Amino acid sequence: TEKPMTDEQKARIAEVRQATQAKLAQEDIMFKSSLATTWDPEARTALETNHRRDLQRIQDERDSKIAKIRRGA
Repeated sequence: TEKPMTDEQKARIAEVRQATQAKLAQEDIMFKSSLATTWDPEARTALETNHRRDLQRIQDERDSKIAKIRRGA
């Protein structure tokens, strides 16, 4: 069974989530800025692919950090 999370764990998880939201917002701003100045369809597709990959990486990092906190590490 899982033991209840401590207040410290909850606070650390909240910090991780907040930091992730900031990273995602920053990534979105940079993506939109790049997209606004790119007209070539292939380059736009590459930007979109990279953006999706970067968002997934940031979310995976968040999930990994939260899992580690929950395990008490």
